Amino acid sequence: MPSNVLLVGTGAREHAIVWKLRQSPKVGEIFIAPGNAGTARLGTNLSGIQPKHIDELVKAAKEHHIDFYLATMDDPQPLGLVDRLTAEGVLCYGPTQAASQLEASKAFSKRFMLEHGIRTPSAQVFTDYREACRYVESLPGRGIVVKASGIAAGKGAIVCNDNADALEALDIIMVRRDFGSAGNQVLIEQRLDGWETSAHAFCDGKTAAMMPFSTDYKRAGDGDIGLNTGGMGAYSPRANVDATLADTIRIEVVERTLAGMAAEGAAFTGTLFPGMMVPGDGPYVLEYNARFGDPETQVLMPRLESDLFEICDAAARGKLDTVEVRWSDDPAVGVVLASGGYPATYKMSYPIDGLDQLDSDVLAFHAGTKSDPRGIVTNGGRVLTIVARGKTVAEARARAYDNVRRVTFADAFHRTDIAAGVA
Repeated sequence: MPSNVLLVGTGAREHAIVWKLRQSPKVGEIFIAPGNAGTARLGTNLSGIQPKHIDELVKAAKEHHIDFYLATMDDPQPLGLVDRLTAEGVLCYGPTQAASQLEASKAFSKRFMLEHGIRTPSAQVFTDYREACRYVESLPGRGIVVKASGIAAGKGAIVCNDNADALEALDIIMVRRDFGSAGNQVLIEQRLDGWETSAHAFCDGKTAAMMPFSTDYKRAGDGDIGLNTGGMGAYSPRANVDATLADTIRIEVVERTLAGMAAEGAAFTGTLFPGMMVPGDGPYVLEYNARFGDPETQVLMPRLESDLFEICDAAARGKLDTVEVRWSDDPAVGVVLASGGYPATYKMSYPIDGLDQLDSDVLAFHAGTKSDPRGIVTNGGRVLTIVARGKTVAEARARAYDNVRRVTFADAFHRTDIAAGVA
């Protein structure tokens, strides 16, 4: 009998996953809390429930006879949603409250990596603003990174060129409280120079199945300038990741993480997403994410040839090694269309035109959208991710941008350099 599935979130990541789940004959009804205009076309939005409303999510799971919870975003797991749903008899693909600390606390993850031999930049942890400032002032002026320890929607890391930048970052995080309670604790971390890649893996607590590597673009402006965002685009597969590097990350990062978490009594089930930096001496983990990435998921799901539900169901049962995970060789490129002013102040409720003008095989994954009497309108900072595939990254990129130009709304903007220069 098909399983009723629950997802939580509003992003293009959730739309991409619902799109892929809808292809499975093993999936019945799909409920998304709160969802967007895109997910509403493929499932049932629970629009009155927000991701942190755990009691309401558990109640909804009972009312809608949910069989399976698939964790996609960061907020619910540290608040214990997987633990609560498991107690109600719902099978869950996602980390428990204890295991989700890998992402929910950068202080926890830094301690974990150091104790389990996982390479990561050195860092100091502070809860006192003045003490953190004194530490910065004692540094020799080299570039550092200041991070809010808690979950900050992918925006809590501030890369600093000098001590003055670092002091400003501490003010933003600990005094102005731009990231709220995520800034109760900060890490002041060594800055590495190299290139980044996103590593994703399906995990069942002991076994991992790697997804293709990808790259996202965090800054709002071309050339990686401007404010940090949740991500302005992505492509997959990531250039420069050869078989040797991929094996190193799988063995020394992902598998070592699973073994370490199991040894600490918090076995990790769900999607593990370590953000990697690769300088000249090999890969380092910058941070862990205990869920699917956004916008990386939007370029990964179109490349997945296997049944997503079968994979996640097997992982939730501790039997990931019983399913085959197949991926297309064709690259994918995704470009985010955002509201003018994002990630700072922006306006919403602008009608979106041109979605019916896209090529038939080009995907528009919705994020900040909703339906009203005028049609589909903007309802957030990141509005859509337009995804195209091709035989090469360059071909996929050209097709993505050709279709991006067909979609319009007031004050829209996007980066023009996603996957630029990649063959």
